[in-house]
Amino acid sequence: MTAQEVRLCGLLLREHFGEVVEKVGTHLVRGGAQNLRTIIHETGISLDLVKKSLCVLVQHGACVFSSGRKGPGSPTEYRTSCDRILRILRYPRYIYTAKTLYGDTGELIIEELLQRGHMTMSSTVKTVADRLTQNMEEGRCMDYSEVSTAFSKLVETHFLQRCPPMVKPGTTGSATPATPVTPGTPAAPVSTAPPTPESFPDCYRVPHMTLVGRGKRQLCSEEGEDQRNAKKARMDSQTHGDEGISWQVNFERFHLHFRDQAIISAVANKCDQTSSEILRTMLRMSEVTTSPTATCTKPLSANEIFRSLPTSYNIARPILDQYLTLLVDDPMEFVGKAGESGGGMYVVNLHTALANLARATLESVVQERFGSRSARIFRLLLRKRHLEQKQVEDFAMIPAKEAKDMLYTLLSQNLVQLQEIPKTPDFAPSRTFYLYTVNQLPTARMLLQNCYKTVANLIERRLFESKESKRLLEKSQRIEAILASLQASGAEPEQLTEVEEMITATEKQQLEALRLHINKLDSAENQVDESIFLIESYVTSTASTS
Repeated sequence: MTAQEVRLCGLLLREHFGEVVEKVGTHLVRGGAQNLRTIIHETGISLDLVKKSLCVLVQHGACVFSSGRKGPGSPTEYRTSCDRILRILRYPRYIYTAKTLYGDTGELIIEELLQRGHMTMSSTVKTVADRLTQNMEEGRCMDYSEVSTAFSKLVETHFLQRCPPMVKPGTTGSATPATPVTPGTPAAPVSTAPPTPESFPDCYRVPHMTLVGRGKRQLCSEEGEDQRNAKKARMDSQTHGDEGISWQVNFERFHLHFRDQAIISAVANKCDQTSSEILRTMLRMSEVTTSPTATCTKPLSANEIFRSLPTSYNIARPILDQYLTLLVDDPMEFVGKAGESGGGMYVVNLHTALANLARATLESVVQERFGSRSARIFRLLLRKRHLEQKQVEDFAMIPAKEAKDMLYTLLSQNLVQLQEIPKTPDFAPSRTFYLYTVNQLPTARMLLQNCYKTVANLIERRLFESKESKRLLEKSQRIEAILASLQASGAEPEQLTEVEEMITATEKQQLEALRLHINKLDSAENQVDESIFLIESYVTSTASTS
């Protein structure tokens, strides 16, 4: 856990859940597993607020609890997951992906589940149907069955999964009888790891739900708050057959989709659209058979690939063989050949593809920060592994003085390492080889920390800009609310114009400039997150293969 990760976690928690949850969450990230009493004592927050903060974190999957480390009867301990908190940064990308794949209905399902942590299927369907109905033309409604179908498709493709059953602290999750303990033998260690959703057989089984009806519009009547709450309680008390079964977003499945899209996009840029479509077909065929941590997909025959290609691509079999040969011979090595049976067996080298994408990201960063000549030296060291300064000057065709300055600049930024190989044990400079090299994995880890720092700076800047213009934003929101209520009540155009003129021309310019600036900061956050995802995937893949 680095300081940049802790700082970014704190900013994300503050922005989404408030300062109290941020304080509790950051304390758990720094201090590890702690019981309730320790959290209250060390944070100085009241018992009630700490309990509510822990409930919020547990609801959103950012905190888990288990029996104390001292054994049965010890206080329950809470621990947070830094990786889970950092996924908040990727929420817009999850929602946009769901919209691309499953339309507005899929988008709202994912959005509701991300906002609330986990929900039952019936409550999700009703909420999404009501929201879609609210945006439809008068007289049209969204049927619950349409939303249920979209929900089922998300579960079938594993973008949604059941939450694991809650196990009380101090109990085991199995129903097997306890084994008698022989005196003098040590007790078996108790696993405190939380159960994963995939460890349960019904993780992706959709329950039979008796929910019939259509979405309802939110009426603008003056009905009292107590009456609305009572009506909502009566509606929620109805049973639909899925009580106690909560659903959550499967982030790992989204990450596999992002990885596949990054590889397909890289092949499209390197070769052409047809090559990327062939690779897309291979990845789609391997979705079920390939483990998420595998270095390559299962072998696929050329005959299977040919039969699975989309009908819109009228590619003859000889042309497909030429494309596959081209992909195998490409230096990026995205596709490899594993045999000759069935017209040729081919695999997608997932780890190699991620390593090449991370390498391209590193080269791009060096070029943007230090110029094209420094990027040339960096690429040269990546390919040749170890070079002396004179060899760098010759291969890169850069004058000695400039090459020396660039190498020392890269060395000072830890992008290039210097390795000493002595001829004699005394390490005399005249009898020592000084070789420059690039270690891709440590460099990628360093760049990952720089990305965390960049995102944290962007969020802080965005929060500062919003705070500085808080009065103007609140005024704009009040006027928009007044305009909306007047339009709903059928006010005359003169009244609407009079309300709109409450904001001066100067304030409108300031608002437009502020929104443009905040949009740029948001866009920059999303772009940096794409780099974070690629580098994280490469580091994780390297760790799993070693």
